[in-house]
Amino acid sequence: MVHQEVEDLALLLKSMSHPIRLQILCLLQEREMTVGEIRNEVQTTSANVSQHLGVLRNQGVIGFRRDANFIYNRITDTRVTDLITAMRHLFCRKPS
Repeated sequence: MVHQEVEDLALLLKSMSHPIRLQILCLLQEREMTVGEIRNEVQTTSANVSQHLGVLRNQGVIGFRRDANFIYNRITDTRVTDLITAMRHLFCRKPS
């Protein structure tokens, strides 16, 4: 790996390293979700979810689409989905 690739990977992993962001990414593997849906699953405030989504969005990990009054969040980089799947397989009791 060249230096820039290492730096980019380090930034990506840092953006994923918070427990709530990992939960969000696990949820978004399955389907697009609104802030409210994510909030209900991770049991925190909408403001907290929005803050974490902003970190992931700024890093290019997730994107969104608007539909009327709703904003649906989704993972935009399939490598992130592959990475989460591998981590689940390696570290979780019940791999998905």
